[in-house]
Amino acid sequence: MDETAELQAFRAETRAWLDANCPEEMRQPIEGDGDVCWGGRKVRFKNEAQKLWLDRMAQKGWTVPEWPKAYGGGGLSRDENKILQTEMRRIKARPPLSSFGIWMLGPALLKYGNEAQKLEHLPRIARGEIRWCQGYSEPGAGSDLASLRTSAILDGDEFVVNGQKVWTSYADRADWIFCLVRTDPSAAKHLGISFLLFDMESPGVSTSPIKLISGYSPFCQTFFDNVRVPKDNLVGQPGKGWDIAKYLLTHEREMIGGMDMGSMGRDSMHQMAKKAIGTGKSGRLKDGLLRADIVRHEIDAMAFGLTMERVKDEAKAGQGVGALSSMLKYYGTELNKQRQELLMSIGGSDSLTWEGEDRHDGDMAKTWLRSRANSIEGGTSEVQLNIIAKRVLQLPGA
Repeated sequence: MDETAELQAFRAETRAWLDANCPEEMRQPIEGDGDVCWGGRKVRFKNEAQKLWLDRMAQKGWTVPEWPKAYGGGGLSRDENKILQTEMRRIKARPPLSSFGIWMLGPALLKYGNEAQKLEHLPRIARGEIRWCQGYSEPGAGSDLASLRTSAILDGDEFVVNGQKVWTSYADRADWIFCLVRTDPSAAKHLGISFLLFDMESPGVSTSPIKLISGYSPFCQTFFDNVRVPKDNLVGQPGKGWDIAKYLLTHEREMIGGMDMGSMGRDSMHQMAKKAIGTGKSGRLKDGLLRADIVRHEIDAMAFGLTMERVKDEAKAGQGVGALSSMLKYYGTELNKQRQELLMSIGGSDSLTWEGEDRHDGDMAKTWLRSRANSIEGGTSEVQLNIIAKRVLQLPGA
């Protein structure tokens, strides 16, 4: 990117601000779940620096740099945001906030929400005041999501919601849910679905964690028993929720696909390998085979990162993303699984440790196991390959 004088000035200002305002603790490698800030009403900051970093970035609107300022964003252009991300990587700054509200709901509200909904929800997402979860999958309605049966029946000025969701990530920690519900059971299955927002503390909402092989449980079952939701919380038109759901899924798949790229605040694999295995006289990693595997992965990750940048630029230019999100999701998933395999190889037998403070209670092994779910969540890899074959490659008979 050839920078104009204005962009060069923005880079200088951004660099100076980050140097002055990013706490030293927020420039250290992320070592566990507690180092990630999710925000919300129930947030427990690991330390004062984590809270300070969130507050300062939110005040600048840089938790959501490209959102309009009116909704809590920074109002930055695409090129300005690229500079911001580059400068954050330069000092190894951690992301100030991780949020389904930022990655998924926010873009959907910006496109489909009315002005009152935008003003109510987007600034609170940007400030990290509300933590969201996603109510999509149900028992019997996973990859075939349009078969969902959770109902929302209009009763005066409220919808009455009954049903069950499953694999609801962090439902037990979330404040609000964006939820697909069936408002017209007589319509064709894609046409009777609506998109509803409601508070997880509403009477009739309950959650039950699902224990995973990793030993901890980000996923939950979520139950709705006569939950009353104001009809003003309906996003878009009744029965048109499937359009919003598809749009949101493109952002979810990009988010899942980009997991391997979210390395700000983390040591590179080369740095981790050098610490764990050591270097020879030349300064290169002693294990030649592992060195080659790491280089191969990092080249693939760089190529994937450039592809994501290209797709985002095309979307910004109005070309849309559409089925390309399936390609990003599938390949990004494979990259992240490959990364976790390499990290396990770097750690050797120590990476198999399940408990112990010196190994962060087995965080490496648990993260490796957790990465297996990337092939399922957001649409299984098999479904993504079918979409790529049909919609991207346009293969005959797909």
